[in-house]
Amino acid sequence: MQPSLLQGFPAPARPAGPQLAGHLPVARVLVESSLPHLDRLFDYGVPDTLDHAATPGVRVKVKFNGQDLNGFLVERVAESDAGHTLVPLAKVVSPVPVLTPAVRELVYSVAARYAGTVSDVLRVAVPPRVAKLDKEFASAEPEGPAVPDQAEPREATALQAGPAQDALPGAWAAYHNGQAFLQHLAGGGSPRAVLNPLQGFGPGGWPQLLAEAVAAAYASGRGAVVVVPDYRDLDRLEEALHRLLPEDAVARLTADDGPTPRYRSFLRLLAGTARVAIGTRSAAFAPVRDLGLVACWDDGDDLHIEQRAPYAHAREVLLLRAGQEDAACLLAGHSRSTEAQRLVEAGWVRAVEAGRPDVRRTVPRIVNTADSFEQERDPLARIARLPGAAWRAAKEGLERGPVLVQVARAGYAPSLACEMCREPARCGSCQGPLAVAGASGTSAMPQCRWCSTPAPDWHCVHCGGRRLRKGATGVIRTAEELGRAFPGKTVVTSSGDQVKAGVGPGKALVVATVGAEPVADGGYAAALLLDGDSLLRRETLRAGEDTVRRWFNAAALVRPAADGGLVVVTAADTAAVGALLRWDPAGYAERELSLRMELQLPPAVRIASVTGPRAAVEHYTGAVAAELASSGITLRTAGPAPVVLSGPPSPRRSAEDVRTLLFFPYGQAAAVTRVLRVTRAAAAAKRSSEPFQLRLDGIDVL
Repeated sequence: MQPSLLQGFPAPARPAGPQLAGHLPVARVLVESSLPHLDRLFDYGVPDTLDHAATPGVRVKVKFNGQDLNGFLVERVAESDAGHTLVPLAKVVSPVPVLTPAVRELVYSVAARYAGTVSDVLRVAVPPRVAKLDKEFASAEPEGPAVPDQAEPREATALQAGPAQDALPGAWAAYHNGQAFLQHLAGGGSPRAVLNPLQGFGPGGWPQLLAEAVAAAYASGRGAVVVVPDYRDLDRLEEALHRLLPEDAVARLTADDGPTPRYRSFLRLLAGTARVAIGTRSAAFAPVRDLGLVACWDDGDDLHIEQRAPYAHAREVLLLRAGQEDAACLLAGHSRSTEAQRLVEAGWVRAVEAGRPDVRRTVPRIVNTADSFEQERDPLARIARLPGAAWRAAKEGLERGPVLVQVARAGYAPSLACEMCREPARCGSCQGPLAVAGASGTSAMPQCRWCSTPAPDWHCVHCGGRRLRKGATGVIRTAEELGRAFPGKTVVTSSGDQVKAGVGPGKALVVATVGAEPVADGGYAAALLLDGDSLLRRETLRAGEDTVRRWFNAAALVRPAADGGLVVVTAADTAAVGALLRWDPAGYAERELSLRMELQLPPAVRIASVTGPRAAVEHYTGAVAAELASSGITLRTAGPAPVVLSGPPSPRRSAEDVRTLLFFPYGQAAAVTRVLRVTRAAAAAKRSSEPFQLRLDGIDVL
């Protein structure tokens, strides 16, 4: 064999890697990846050229498995235990340390509580980068925070029951424990309270109460975070805060404003030029310095739940943050969630409530059309959608101002049924529900709500019938009927993508779906709460609790009884109606929680749902049960059971999917969630089964 021409020549030398930094040359990086088995820190070398910029909290770009991935530099250390030569950092994307130590600790706690990945939580906690703003932030001169002279902190004292001796002016004066809460907060303490405001409009409404609490924390030299469900609540809160605090002290964080305003507000909080963060659910992670207060308005609203994994609830994020940063906590709402009631009964928070004389003076008069007195006057009230009492309330209310009409469903005829057998009408293509969107009743073309396929030749698969009837009446149909019943009166609708934030004091009928009620200047003269039985009959564990919350939110927009305010509710005489009649949200929450504790259902216990292909679900839950059994923990399980789809099938949601529910007490939650997380990561690394969804404390699974 002919010798190689290269024989005798030395092998070419590999190019030397970059010179590493002399001090703390190892960077520990959290790579942005949703894969559970990559949810850990990876060591990289810090080139000498990036030594100054590579500080903890900055965004970096690294080589990972042959790809360029983004990540966050968590810390720098002197040595690595990786056991191999480290790959150097590819780039420091921005020198701005967007991940502060406090937020990083919170992110890890949220990921552990919900058995999710840290990367998924970071996606919510840190908004997307806007390069232009990063450059402005890096080049700007450091400024001192805009805060008042810090009050001398005093020793924290427990929130005492009953009114405080030294009265503070403001909306809190009408609430037992209210003045004590503000005094403790303004003195540098960290009280925790649940508040049930009586009024949803005017100077004594909930925005003023929350603004005064934030102002008390601000006066003590500390910051605050307030989370609200949507942009309408955010606008009202911002307006109230600007009356009490400097405008530049408040930063607004919501995706509805767009990426640039949101990121600018984030950087202002990061720099300390703003000390109060207000916004929707992601604002719970705002990097506020010297945090003194976290507050959540209407924590029972499902808008507080993040729609992406790990589906964290803003209330729980704020509770974790209050514990980690020793901050005051305020959960406020016209009604009280069972989760808040559990905290009250555990002694973690104290109730701030109005006395009965103040309740009677502030709230409207409540009438139920299903009680015995109304039934004698109107025998058909039980089956009529608009009973005589509701019609009279609307007619008399229109003489004094606007009248609110709350309905359960959007659209015109949101569901259709066979006229002969009353079975729900289904699409022939995807089995989705049929509906009529226009204002021509059932004579219009029905179409599928899932796939939008028209159904001109529909026939019932049960009885062969071809005629349809309305299964429910939507907001548009209701507005049409009321317009005919009250000719000459203005009719305003608020629902879907046409939600109105407010209406004037003029005489108008305002027809709105639940949760979309506008605020009227000076309050509504009357309110009609229709479709109550439909709301209460929903097949969900929280039907009653959610209905009570929606009723209280609407009734709080009505004028006091002394000013002629009247609320008419059309529902069977149940515990939910009784709570509204007595204006007793705390009593209803206490009753509901006691039933949940008796049955060992959330929030008396925690719950995990595993959804996916049957083989994957059974393999995962079996592995979890075996691991927990070795630690002496036995879970109560339910399932696997077929999943009833509430929407069209998708690549992630199949009609063949099953769901298994795992119930566990709070005392074992840390151990159980750790096993759930580790087992899921092991399954993902081995690719031993098809993908499945793991969700903790989902409110829609029961």
